[in-house]
Amino acid sequence: MVSRAGWVRGLLGLPRRIDALIEPLGKVLSGLVLLTIGVGFYNVLARYVGRLLGMPLASNALIELQWYLFSATFLLSFPYILKHGANVRVDFFEAHWSPRRRAWVNFWGTTLFLIPFCLLGLWVTWNPVLQSWGLLPDGTWGTWEVSPDANGLPRAPIKTLVLVAFGLLLLEGISQAIKSWAVWSGHTQGLPSPLEERELPPIE
Repeated sequence: MVSRAGWVRGLLGLPRRIDALIEPLGKVLSGLVLLTIGVGFYNVLARYVGRLLGMPLASNALIELQWYLFSATFLLSFPYILKHGANVRVDFFEAHWSPRRRAWVNFWGTTLFLIPFCLLGLWVTWNPVLQSWGLLPDGTWGTWEVSPDANGLPRAPIKTLVLVAFGLLLLEGISQAIKSWAVWSGHTQGLPSPLEERELPPIE
């Protein structure tokens, strides 16, 4: 039978594993930003140079690729921003709170609002994503959704990224809730914390 201390240690180890999954998104996002800028620069250049030369250098595929990349950057940034605490907070109030009170507010805010929001997002987008991949009402599979524009890109992959973003945000929300609970309840004392000191300050 697992002791209470062992259960708490196991629970506190979960944020480390979740954060290890989210942290590499930073490099992915950096690459996506650079790629978006590069594709956007080419699209603008191709439009004007093509007019001068009388040749169609731009294409709908590259134009759609640009906003696909921007959408991917936007969606994948949420869990990474939450992990590093760069999301918008009411610091005017938090600045005067103790670490335990901040943890209490963050725990309940995450548990009552963020986590249910992610679950709702996954539930609402699940069927549309499957339909975009070609799921028919009779349960069989057809062709996946494609852009109605000439030479456009498939819609299914970018719609799937909405599910991925909600899933990763849900995981990071759980990680933040556990961290806040640990500070609020005082379980960081006497236990090997898997979290960085700046993310999980000790309780005085």
